[in-house]
Amino acid sequence: MENRITKLFGIEYPIIQGGMVWCSGWRLASAVSNAGGLGLLGAGSMHPETLLEHIHKMKEATDKPWGINVPLMYPEIDKLMEMIVDEGVKIVFTSAGSPKKYTQMLHEAGIKVVHVVSSSKFAKKCEDAGVDAVVAEGFEAGGHNGREETTTMTLIPQVRKATALPLIAAGGIASGQALLAAMALGAEGAQCGTVFAMSKESSAAEEFKARCTELQEGDTMLCLKKMAPTRLIKNKLYEQLKEAEDKGASADELREILGKAASKRGIFEGDLDGGELEIGQIASGIKQIESAEEIVCRIMAEYEDTRKRLL
Repeated sequence: MENRITKLFGIEYPIIQGGMVWCSGWRLASAVSNAGGLGLLGAGSMHPETLLEHIHKMKEATDKPWGINVPLMYPEIDKLMEMIVDEGVKIVFTSAGSPKKYTQMLHEAGIKVVHVVSSSKFAKKCEDAGVDAVVAEGFEAGGHNGREETTTMTLIPQVRKATALPLIAAGGIASGQALLAAMALGAEGAQCGTVFAMSKESSAAEEFKARCTELQEGDTMLCLKKMAPTRLIKNKLYEQLKEAEDKGASADELREILGKAASKRGIFEGDLDGGELEIGQIASGIKQIESAEEIVCRIMAEYEDTRKRLL
């Protein structure tokens, strides 16, 4: 398949792997890139020296295009961006902040910049900032979400009307049917998080992956709205947070309940009761652990079969 997204990144298929904390190391990212999609390292859960190690391993593991997802709230962001430039990284996805601050600097280094948004208003701001493409993420997605709580099916056509930039859909996409639906609404590719977080190459704990395959509809909910809205699996920690939120707890009180490294405890270490278990709604429809290559091939086969059936 060839469109603006595949041309922009030099990839075979318009499938981008989400750069997720505690899941998106070099093994997953390189496997997605080698399968024809775009793999992303998730810088959000890596110290600079750890990310540097993963960059070097990526260079050894694949000669295909790949990139890095950088949350702009990263505590050592200037150091990180300087390292990304020095290492010759070609693609950067930014999120959780304004794209204005770093887009020009990254462009001057020959880096393509994509920014993640949750509304058409922010998509327009991305166009004004000069980014190369936008990811429009609906609130079905796992992890941090937009405060608007707009679904992917509602968001994509509105963002398409707001900007002429190449558009990537995200949130609830784990099949070729969902990819085709997103493209029918104006997207030109999909960023898939949950399905790759549950993959064989994901660095998430096996206990976390197994729990995700057991989820039913309604087993994930959005919470932490006074901090950064986050979709979590219902567990003991979630119930504590929800009870506190219902009683009007402040952001500081919620942070105290979370404790340190809550997402690491849940996703990376497999603490299913006391950890923060971030995953998207679509997890309830995923019942087996596939390799990254199997996921890419399955999505594209489903896409083609569905497209032909609808012609």
